[in-house]
Amino acid sequence: MGGEPAGEGAPLWSRGAEASLRRVEWMGLPAVAKERDAKGYRPKALDQRLRTERTRAEVRLLVEARRLGVRTPIVYDIDLAHHRVIMEELPGPTLRACLEDPRFEPESLRAMVRSLGVALGRLHAGGIAHGDLTSSNVLFPDGPSGPAALIDLSMGTRNAGVEERGIDLHLVDEDLRALSPKGEALLKEFFAGYAEGNPAGHAEVRTRAREIRARMRYV
Repeated sequence: MGGEPAGEGAPLWSRGAEASLRRVEWMGLPAVAKERDAKGYRPKALDQRLRTERTRAEVRLLVEARRLGVRTPIVYDIDLAHHRVIMEELPGPTLRACLEDPRFEPESLRAMVRSLGVALGRLHAGGIAHGDLTSSNVLFPDGPSGPAALIDLSMGTRNAGVEERGIDLHLVDEDLRALSPKGEALLKEFFAGYAEGNPAGHAEVRTRAREIRARMRYV
């Protein structure tokens, strides 16, 4: 990119453990600039290398997920020199917001968690684990009846093993049980969608997720 890097000078929107997010425009479109922050406790050369590698890896995961039929933000540009990605800003509520809204229609929630199951199943069938799949990282840009969109694949894994995929299921299980009094019923819908998206591998991953849950009880 020439001139001032996209996102430079835009007000901070959100900051996580690894990166800062800023709302920007890209070719007239609403977008998000995600920049990995420098970590002063790491040697500079190592910090630069890690930030570059993780930026590149996240972009690959976002692109590969879309090829698998999973909605993720479109990547508009990548600026490795500044460890920055410019991506589509997806509208719509998070799954967490909908689960916490007592006025939200139960039928809509069931459709949403089933759609999440389909999306995660496709991701896993393609060998990718999300790595941080909480309900805050699931959006519904087209409303409750539309497909789930997954965001923030920064902790994701390519060529993921059954353990990494089992952790994804375990995180969804914990989230739904914690956020909804009808968590058990919602989980049935989620797992039905997951089997649809990952028909060949769903049984193995569900078994591992149950093992992970059992281990967590004794930690």
